[in-house]
Amino acid sequence: MRITDLLKSESIALGQKPADKQSAIRQLADLMAASGNLSDKEQYLKDVFTREASGTTGLGDGIATPHAKSTGVKEAGLAAMTVPAGMDFESMDGKPARLFFMIAAPDSANDAHIQILQQLAMMIMDPDFKEALIAAKTKEEFLHLIDLKEDGKFEAPKAEAAASEGEAVDAAPASDHIQILAVTACPTGIAHTFMAAESLEQHAKKRGISIKVETNGSGGAKNILTDAEIAAADGIIVAADKNVAMARFNGKKVVITKVADGINKADELIDRALKGDAPVYHASGSDTEESAADVQGESLGRQIYKHLMNGVSHMLPFVVGGGILIALAFLFDDYS
Repeated sequence: MRITDLLKSESIALGQKPADKQSAIRQLADLMAASGNLSDKEQYLKDVFTREASGTTGLGDGIATPHAKSTGVKEAGLAAMTVPAGMDFESMDGKPARLFFMIAAPDSANDAHIQILQQLAMMIMDPDFKEALIAAKTKEEFLHLIDLKEDGKFEAPKAEAAASEGEAVDAAPASDHIQILAVTACPTGIAHTFMAAESLEQHAKKRGISIKVETNGSGGAKNILTDAEIAAADGIIVAADKNVAMARFNGKKVVITKVADGINKADELIDRALKGDAPVYHASGSDTEESAADVQGESLGRQIYKHLMNGVSHMLPFVVGGGILIALAFLFDDYS
């Protein structure tokens, strides 16, 4: 399955000028509905706005990815919109959003769908690819660019590519061990988790710094950090908005922050980790797993938010199961 299997021509709108954030989300939902991906558009919109209330999906650097897992989604899909002039989407960096990808996933989305959505999230972190999509004049060109990127055939403009090569030449030589370890996680685990991982990896690569990122997405933890890697690492970053396993970092200096910072402040986080500009993490009691929210100095509000998001993540299977049972009850029409 490819990204263009989920993104249809009728779900793309180029050169748009939505009045405000709510209008932009509704316009994207209309595009999503046009491709037949939604069974209940209003329910899907409700879930998107609920997700938005927990934290903006305006990721910064001109990118926004409103998304939700919802019972109103019939099939996993994408909708895309460009706003070349930019608009206020309450982005994390305060800058206008220009490229929008809306993600819709049913509660029962399979791994293949989720992996495709995650792949797109990582692809749009490439600034050259992002600008090429925003500049696309036709839907066909937009889809062709995505195919090229997915096939590894997308080429950056020569001047910018040369600049990137210069950065790579000037970077420090890689160490003989993994210097930076990181964990990224968000409640839904569709976009932010993997965009933060990609951002950290790209910034580290440009600087010749070796890095390994564990992602805690909707499919569970992947690329898991080993005890040996943790023991040898120069610095550790945990960029998460839900609970992750923390006891393994006992006695190590750990930079703990929100997942959005992994996207927008990757260089700053890497600098802090390498300099040891972080408190030593102390696991409490005999717990084998702890929340990143348990670290000393984190605000009470931040701790409550993380615990709530972790609860939401764990409750999703029960919500899905309840929906299936209700559907079966209606099917057999047996009120006893």
